[in-house]
Amino acid sequence: MERLPWSAYFMRIVYLVAERSTCRRRQVGALAVWDNRIIATGYNGIPKGLPHCLEIGCLREEMHIPSGQRHEMCRGIHAEQNVIIQAATSGISLLGTDLYCTTFPCVLCCKMLINCGIKTIYYAEAYPDDLSKDLLRQAHIPVIQVQKPTDQAEAAFPPER
Repeated sequence: MERLPWSAYFMRIVYLVAERSTCRRRQVGALAVWDNRIIATGYNGIPKGLPHCLEIGCLREEMHIPSGQRHEMCRGIHAEQNVIIQAATSGISLLGTDLYCTTFPCVLCCKMLINCGIKTIYYAEAYPDDLSKDLLRQAHIPVIQVQKPTDQAEAAFPPER
């Protein structure tokens, strides 16, 4: 039996983190890793104590805002932003860490990740934001697309008949 590579291991975990999302449009998860240890996680959703979009509806849907545009017109916080917030409130630096995320980060998150000193970004799903790709290239931050994990739990434990 082959041992699971680190990138596949962390990508499986980041999809589990995304399951906590309260976004109606897209469930996104992210985690910061230092020396193959998870130091912070995040998923997209509403700030603490406020009603979730699952309960009150999506502002972006109501305003017919397409994906990749007008990021400020959203009640939620992005998964990558929540990783940064979780690390900051715990007094942990993200300098030199790797970021794993289900979806390629938007331009707002990329600017924050660049300033945090993220070393490498691993992602599974594309996102329509050319400026974010350009900024990461200019910042010399490697971006690596990895395969989206298959549902290993279902394969190992098929539903009963």
